[in-house]
Amino acid sequence: MLLLIALQYKLWLGEDGLREIWELEKAIASQRAENKRLNERNLGLAAEVADLKHGLEAVEERTRSEMGMIKKGEVFYQLIDEQAGDPKRRP
Repeated sequence: MLLLIALQYKLWLGEDGLREIWELEKAIASQRAENKRLNERNLGLAAEVADLKHGLEAVEERTRSEMGMIKKGEVFYQLIDEQAGDPKRRP
């Protein structure tokens, strides 16, 4: 009987037992989910890099949005909401 209990203990709680296998399976599933997320992000970044290398439209869009640049001959208009700009003014 003691031998059976010792074997059961080793199977369930011992080193390389079922508990450790379940923990490792959980860790593998978590890592696979993280890898999938990172792979999707990498695909998006690769598409953006290819677009920036081959398309001037993407470069132009970036310079407009991130740097506030405009083309020669263009006129820049900035609309400011008067009510939002003046905290003293109430609608």
